[in-house]
Amino acid sequence: MRSQRIFQGIAMSTAAAAAALLLTACGPSQPQTQATTTAPGTGTPSPSATSAPPSSAPPSSTAPATSTPAALGLCKAAGLTAATDASGGGAAGSVYMKLSLTNSGTEPCLLKGFAGVSLAADNAGAPIGAPASRDESTPVTDVLLAPGQTGTAVLRYTQAGNYMDCAMVDAAGYRIYPPEDTASLFLPQPTKACSNAGITLLSIGAFQPA
Repeated sequence: MRSQRIFQGIAMSTAAAAAALLLTACGPSQPQTQATTTAPGTGTPSPSATSAPPSSAPPSSTAPATSTPAALGLCKAAGLTAATDASGGGAAGSVYMKLSLTNSGTEPCLLKGFAGVSLAADNAGAPIGAPASRDESTPVTDVLLAPGQTGTAVLRYTQAGNYMDCAMVDAAGYRIYPPEDTASLFLPQPTKACSNAGITLLSIGAFQPA
């Protein structure tokens, strides 16, 4: 009789243990802990997961363009008027003049360097003799011409009669090519020219602000 009670007690204990195991298996799973790594040299654990890259910075705004000499167009013959001023006087058979080019257009432009200057028979005529040589004693500079403004250069004319071998002819004025322009202006101013190209009667300096 006692043996039967012991057997029943063991059976009940076994059943209780089995029930406990079954409840443990069916219960909610425990959250997994995040693996950590230790940062070198600090001893401080840090998450092993890679952090998201920082968002890219917004593109910087472009600064507004400013007006510079390089951004301006060169002054062209079609937008210029020409004049001379003989107030420079003369010396040793030469006459010194101010050659003035004025911006007659509606937009600013850049006048820089040397004009091409020759004596000409008339408004439509070809140049006579040698073109002006360059007088580089004055440095080249940027001359910014707003509408109505003027740039000047020193133009020297040597009297044709100074040269014994001059094949003298009449000239009606000056043909003027603005710097880096293939179009020209005609400035009426009758004078004498040498038709032989070996004689240079003219010299021109670089343009300067008026």
